Formats: sequence, C-alpha cells, structure tokens
Amino acid sequence: MNLSVSEEAAKWYKDELIIENDAEIRFFVRYGGIGGHIPGFSLGIKFDTPEETHASTNINNITFFIEAADAWYFDRKDLKITLSKDTGEPDFSYI
Repeated sequence: MNLSVSEEAAKWYKDELIIENDAEIRFFVRYGGIGGHIPGFSLGIKFDTPEETHASTNINNITFFIEAADAWYFDRKDLKITLSKDTGEPDFSYI
C-alpha cells in the first residue's frame, strides 16, 4: 500500500494542528464517522510514534503513517490525501 499526502494537505494539517517543528501523525481506524472506506468505520488522526509502520510518507518534516494493525482497513488499496477545493479540508481517496 502507498500513502501519499499532497503539499497543500500537509500544510493544512500543519496549520490546523499548529505544528511548528517536526511531527509524526498517525492515521488510525476508528469505529463510526462518515466518509470511510468501509461502512461503519472512518479514519482518525493523532500525534503518535511509529512502532510497526505499514505505510508512511514525509512531507515538510511531517511524517504521516499507518500502523500495521490498521492495514486490514485498506484492503490492498492506496490512500491519497489531497486538499478539497470545495471545502478547503483534506479529501481521502482509496485507489
């Protein structure tokens, strides 16, 4: 699986989460929410330290990653995060 985050989306996270230096942001599977890849589940985010990384990318000194424990959710799909022109917020595509 590949994880990609656009420069614009990375900047959004940096601004919204008030990141001033290097940071590590984990995307994790949570029960509930909307817009997820599997009905009834969605992605959450939190500052965390990678332990068993399934996928990661580093944009502007921010490491975005997914742990191996959450790999099941992606079912061999890549996650592409861009910034929506309509909402000005991250847009998640499972391809």
